[in-house]
Amino acid sequence: MPHTPEIPRAFGSAQALTRFFMRLVILSIFAAFSGQGFGKALEGLLAFAVFYCIFSAAIRREKPFGPVLTHFDEAAAFVVIARLVAWTS
Repeated sequence: MPHTPEIPRAFGSAQALTRFFMRLVILSIFAAFSGQGFGKALEGLLAFAVFYCIFSAAIRREKPFGPVLTHFDEAAAFVVIARLVAWTS
């Protein structure tokens, strides 16, 4: 029986950055078409993104302070952006 190579679970930081910016663009588009106003809608969507990132990191058992960017890092960035949006609106 041939040995199949293991697929690495850890991806590079480039994938995390791509994921982060793609989510930010998608959430911004949804917030732009919201009836509540851009700032308030973006703040709420970013809060949901924080919970999603934490949940994803817990499911994948990622370490919070690893050598590469993880879902925990994305959650921290989304928290900072959400607070900036709340402060400016």
